[in-house]
Amino acid sequence: MKALRTHAAGGPETLVMDDLPDPVPGRGEVVVRVHACSINFPDTLMIRDLYQFKPERPYAPGSELAGTIETLGEGVSGWSVGDRVIAMIGNGGLAEKVVAPVARLFPLPDDVDFATGASLLMTYGTTIHGLKDRGHIKAGETVLVLGAAGGVGLSAVELAKAFGARVVAAVSSEEKAAVAREAGADDVVIYGRSPFDKAQSKALAEQFKAACGPNGADIVYDIVGGDYSEPALRAIAWEGRFLVVGFPAGIAKLPLNLTLLKSCDVCGVFWGAWTAREPAAFKAEVEELFALLKAGKINPRVSQRFSLDEGREAIALLENRQAMGKVVVEMIG
Repeated sequence: MKALRTHAAGGPETLVMDDLPDPVPGRGEVVVRVHACSINFPDTLMIRDLYQFKPERPYAPGSELAGTIETLGEGVSGWSVGDRVIAMIGNGGLAEKVVAPVARLFPLPDDVDFATGASLLMTYGTTIHGLKDRGHIKAGETVLVLGAAGGVGLSAVELAKAFGARVVAAVSSEEKAAVAREAGADDVVIYGRSPFDKAQSKALAEQFKAACGPNGADIVYDIVGGDYSEPALRAIAWEGRFLVVGFPAGIAKLPLNLTLLKSCDVCGVFWGAWTAREPAAFKAEVEELFALLKAGKINPRVSQRFSLDEGREAIALLENRQAMGKVVVEMIG
């Protein structure tokens, strides 16, 4: 089988297409024939050794995939060869076949295609955990989403709307603004490219305040970090919740006096660690996501599709922050 793997720290251009023996499942594992694997921003960090987890090399990036079960390992029950599944694995997805523990498998409904299935759990899973468990979202609140046109950002727009909130989407271009509006955003702020000087930072804060309204944002969903975080914090409501999700623009430095003045909370959203610590709650939220998908309240936007041979280009697209919606590598259409 083929697998696109990292052998040394570096960018997507360093990935190597390897020919490998077919994998063999161990006890409590299955082999999944991969149909689609989505690319997420952590994949770009992991291959450069910039992420919290550093798997032993060589390995294939890609943690979120959909496919069919090909082989059952010893002791596996409740699953059959041919079952359609979503698998959440730490890495290994950019391959024609992967070994997955049954504890990280979810059934993929027959009416959900593989590309959509591979695009659901990491983005929408992160966001439903962030908004509900960390942000305690309520109907009627205002949510400011930074980086609102990417996969996680669009999931935040859709889920916040599904939970009855008003959504202000912050994006970097009019093209991305159109995508956010299509996903349901009530208002849009278009920001410039950082770094910002003091005057530019203050001007962006005023843009956020004007869009969020006189009471401010009850929840700030910060996927971006860097110079964008402080202006968003300045637009937060009294007792608002500032959710720290990611840092593609760099790790932000927040003036803590603002948290006192607004009596607000700054909350980390580390979904991957939470899923391991709270598997029952994770499973319940996955079931809720499938119910929302069936009801048409969420709909992963697969914006670009690549073959396995084009996997380097797919990762480069995420690394350059050019993606709108989800980017998927398809092994089987």
